[in-house]
Amino acid sequence: MGGKQAVVFCVGNRLMLDEGVGSAVYDAVLEQYELPDNVRFFDVGCMSLDMLGYVDECDLVLTVDAVDGTGDAPGTVYRFPPDAMARHTGAMQSLHDLKLVDLFDAASLLGYEAEGFCLGMQVENMSPKEYVVGLTPRVYEALPLLVDAVVAELARRGFPLERKA
Repeated sequence: MGGKQAVVFCVGNRLMLDEGVGSAVYDAVLEQYELPDNVRFFDVGCMSLDMLGYVDECDLVLTVDAVDGTGDAPGTVYRFPPDAMARHTGAMQSLHDLKLVDLFDAASLLGYEAEGFCLGMQVENMSPKEYVVGLTPRVYEALPLLVDAVVAELARRGFPLERKA
């Protein structure tokens, strides 16, 4: 691939209301922005070790995910390092089993190096009684802020996206 590379993993389940906030960010970014050749976006559902190859290929790995247990209002956006979600429960806990820090731990054992950050949003309802596609109103209204945070983080790290005409 040559040159600096970035990958963004948008994590979430579209069928579980706010649990799908990462997927909603994926949709919004692809709809609103042109992606340069050195930036790849994935709607991954749940994190898995299948993503290990991207850690090897990339200089920056960014995840976008729902967070819960912060005590803050739904729609609050967070930026934190991977280990902030590591091996504990409560605030800043990822809602998925494999966390970015786990992926980086595995990558480190293989000698891979990449910088990683997480962007997340406090959810309101990630456990609907039945499958529901979409976000709760407060999370939906705050979605542009999370999209802007993703775009700004990429630009700050040398991966600017261009808005579509």
